[in-house]
Amino acid sequence: MSARDDILAAIRTGLTHGRDGALPRQTPAQIAAEAAALLADPDEIRPALSGPDPVAAFIAKCANPALGVTLERLAGWEALPQAVAAYLTRHDLGPRIAVSGDARLDRLAQLPLETHRDTAPDEAAAISVALWGIAETGSVVIHSAPDQPILNAMLPRHWLVVLDETRILPFLDDYAAPAAPAPRNAVLITGSSGTTDIEGYFVRGAHGPGFVHVLLISR
Repeated sequence: MSARDDILAAIRTGLTHGRDGALPRQTPAQIAAEAAALLADPDEIRPALSGPDPVAAFIAKCANPALGVTLERLAGWEALPQAVAAYLTRHDLGPRIAVSGDARLDRLAQLPLETHRDTAPDEAAAISVALWGIAETGSVVIHSAPDQPILNAMLPRHWLVVLDETRILPFLDDYAAPAAPAPRNAVLITGSSGTTDIEGYFVRGAHGPGFVHVLLISR
């Protein structure tokens, strides 16, 4: 027999013989029925949210220091330009930012900022609009598109991400339905980038933005 045959035979044995004796082989229909039973009552297996509603839970999750996220709640899209300008000033980043092509960000043109579409590897700041937020994990979701360059969320030191609170889903599995049909590239980002791989010291921004600032648009 080939190595492939040996491996598949071992798998078959493991599936039909447990540690305490033989296990019955299940048909595909039986396996499907077990899977359906596990999902019959999702609330039985879902954790409790961190707040009384998805928006409150998302805010609470982002407040967890482990995520390394700051969040600012804005009273509508009209408040966005001044919030962006204030953030850049507060962090001494200069009047320059990479802006994704979402038309709702065109209002940043009213500020004395240098805006551009392409993000450089050493970009100080970039801004995107999230497609969804996940209350359970404090994650934001972006899909690659002509007006949504993924590198805007990967290369800058500071990533500003705008999220409409009406786009916050309660649980991660709630994203499965709106994710279909699958986009070319979907990215779920939970907090800023960091690692402790280097001698046990926390290094911020090792493989992505070191600072993530959520601009939550209220209704």
